[in-house]
Amino acid sequence: MESRAKVAGHAAHPMLVVFPLGLLATAVIFDVIYLVTDQATWTEVAYYMIGAGIIGGLAAAIPGTIDFLAIPRGTRARRIGLIHGVGNVLVLGLFILSWLLRRDAPGAPATEAIVAGLAGAGLAAITGWLGGELVDRLGVGVDDGAHLDAPSSLSELPAGAVVGASRASMSHGYTGAERRHYPQPAYAGVERRIHGARG
Repeated sequence: MESRAKVAGHAAHPMLVVFPLGLLATAVIFDVIYLVTDQATWTEVAYYMIGAGIIGGLAAAIPGTIDFLAIPRGTRARRIGLIHGVGNVLVLGLFILSWLLRRDAPGAPATEAIVAGLAGAGLAAITGWLGGELVDRLGVGVDDGAHLDAPSSLSELPAGAVVGASRASMSHGYTGAERRHYPQPAYAGVERRIHGARG
């Protein structure tokens, strides 16, 4: 299922989600370092990282919601997408709580602030895995007809086009069904998996 929210031919949600994940996870790591070293600088930096991560999470939620609404009802992808989305709302809620609890003293946060961040990070690990399931297993956000020799996203050709083909030479009825019904063989070498690696 091709993404409905794209930037330069690629799904926007996976491109944006790396920022809140990285910022929020690093903030939690900094909190742990603070707990070990008792140096306030770590939690002061974590406070600002959490604020930036919340903004990034809200930005990533927009294309994520657009793509979720395009998933057909009654499918496993829709159910997983719903859990992924609601879980990420909870993740942001936990980090917002953590940020609010730190506001008065970013260098000496309450225990509850650190616990909220740790809980948010744990939940984010689960929702991140669900996001991977949506893309890697269920094909959400993957262009119809995508294959290992697909043309560049910037070429304006569909993913199922043959490299070097022009748009005019493409069949007008291509829907990507070839990929869905006849998947491309694995690139890693079927022979190697069947017969063992040869050195």
